[in-house]
Amino acid sequence: MQERVALESEIIRKCLSRSELQCSFLEYRGFKVIYRRYASLFFIVGTKADFDVRVKGDKKSVADNYENELGMLEFIHTLVETMDRWAGSICELDIMYQLEQVHFLLDEMVMNGYIIETNKSNVLRSIDLIERESNKNEGMFR
Repeated sequence: MQERVALESEIIRKCLSRSELQCSFLEYRGFKVIYRRYASLFFIVGTKADFDVRVKGDKKSVADNYENELGMLEFIHTLVETMDRWAGSICELDIMYQLEQVHFLLDEMVMNGYIIETNKSNVLRSIDLIERESNKNEGMFR
């Protein structure tokens, strides 16, 4: 777990130190990192490098990764647009104070590492249903 936390903080530092003129893609320690900055928010997606060779015992395992960097960048943009539609103009406070809803929104878009939904209306419909049901329950105990 400590190794993962260290890797995440190194990647965050790398992204923060890059200028706006630099590309939003980088490879770092066997991972492909795609990030996008929106005002003061950074959205970072990591995936395996294009060609990954690992040695396990006596065997080499080779894994190809065909993730499209532009597709990931477009996913980040769709995620931010969906969050903007949900919260008005998304900011750090919206994410901090409504983290459960943000996780739910992300869960509606990604399942098991694969993007399953990019339609903003479909993603927001389920969040709207949950909010309506919670408002019904609150009204019942007045």
